[in-house]
Amino acid sequence: MQFRHPKNDLFIPDNSEPWTALRRVTHLGIVSHQDDLEIAAYHGITECFHRTDRWFGGVVVTNGAGSPRKGAYESYTDEEMQQVRLVEQRKAAYVGEYSIMIQLGYPSEDIKKPGHEPAIADLKFILEHAQPEFLYLHNPCDRHDTHVATVLRCFEAMRQMPKEQRPKKVYGCEVWRKLDWLLTQDKIMLTVDTHPHLLRPLLGVFDSQIAGGKRYDLAEEGLRHANATYFDSHTTDSASLLNFAMDLTPLIEDDSLSIEEYAVGYVRRLEEDVRDRVRRFS
Repeated sequence: MQFRHPKNDLFIPDNSEPWTALRRVTHLGIVSHQDDLEIAAYHGITECFHRTDRWFGGVVVTNGAGSPRKGAYESYTDEEMQQVRLVEQRKAAYVGEYSIMIQLGYPSEDIKKPGHEPAIADLKFILEHAQPEFLYLHNPCDRHDTHVATVLRCFEAMRQMPKEQRPKKVYGCEVWRKLDWLLTQDKIMLTVDTHPHLLRPLLGVFDSQIAGGKRYDLAEEGLRHANATYFDSHTTDSASLLNFAMDLTPLIEDDSLSIEEYAVGYVRRLEEDVRDRVRRFS
């Protein structure tokens, strides 16, 4: 199992044979950075935790360079920081009982290049051999440049594949632009209260981020509680922890759809809703 960037890393927590570990994946997350999986694809992780009939696989496409550092990590070089983050991602894969953890090791600048052949080839290889039923990506309305670029490279890879090999469902998930702004009918509700204890240890292994002043562990737990409570004003809560996502599946069912127009469509529907509500009471 060969990947194209020399900094790639393959980790299999239960030491299964690599092809077995890849091909048994039912829920796959493909994200930009270390710790993005545990935020964006947390639903897939919890759906597979302690299961033998479902397996989560993780892919991180970039090398973790350029992350903020403070305290014990303040004097770390970029190379040292990349190694720290790689090991932290391995720890999360072990805690979450992932089937396979692949870190492709590309610089963000490569992922931002449209049609970047090595990265697209790696992503296509993973998707072809895993053929997951569920795929978790960043959402194309995310405000992090590398996150949006990663989504686009994933669709470039999938649109080179036969439709019968593509995932059944593709979710665009929350990280750097939360999705509470989506209209109710546009929200995919992902209930994540099956293993409520799992979130803190998964994010807690990313000490370089937490010690650097980013309390993702606390923020993400609070966000999920808030999503569940504020989802609807006229009903009692049916879940205690909730993630929101966009349904990106139409973009692999119809290759003629523009990803840009599809994403902007969510914003236009929000604009129409705001205009209509203000006008009705003006």
